[in-house]
Amino acid sequence: MKPLAILGGTFDPVHIGHLNAAWEAAELLDAEVRLMPANVPPHRPPPVASAEQRVAMLRAALQGQSRLSLDTRELQREGPSYTVDTLVELRAEQGDRPLVLLLGEDAFAGLPSWHRWHELFELAHMGVLTRPGVEPTWPAGLAEAISGRLTTDPQGIRATHAGRVVLMPITPLEISATRVRELLGAGWQPRYLLPGGLLDSVALLAPYRR
Repeated sequence: MKPLAILGGTFDPVHIGHLNAAWEAAELLDAEVRLMPANVPPHRPPPVASAEQRVAMLRAALQGQSRLSLDTRELQREGPSYTVDTLVELRAEQGDRPLVLLLGEDAFAGLPSWHRWHELFELAHMGVLTRPGVEPTWPAGLAEAISGRLTTDPQGIRATHAGRVVLMPITPLEISATRVRELLGAGWQPRYLLPGGLLDSVALLAPYRR
């Protein structure tokens, strides 16, 4: 059974960096990867675009391929989009299928600030998207929690449904949604920072135009 990997975020807007990370993770893990937009992100300001607008952008960005898909369950829940609640729901649906929560290095380093973060290891593996050739370092509390869980073998997670932390070097693309919003607000057309599908309709990027 192929693992199921989840890449969460506000996707405000979705950009090439998001898609490249998801695609390379799918290749490394030989997994299905779902992009999961958050409703109310606990650790950052509310999105500029509405839930409906972000879903429309994601649908446009994901067209023409079958490996990456969209999961909107967090948009259908009230209140903060706590990852632990999402993983509890997915675990109930997926049984013993390996689940992988994909996180960038910075997000993973901040894991101890997350709601019920210790429970995440019981529900899924952690796929940490790292910079090639750079050895990541973690805060002491997190380093202790992941001692004995670390692996650099993406295929090794198939033996269990949860509990490992796999380091996954991916091509670094230093693109931020903040910068994309700034460019759009200034009237620019950041064609090579955004997936082509977002540029097919003026309405898709309207939330960021001034």
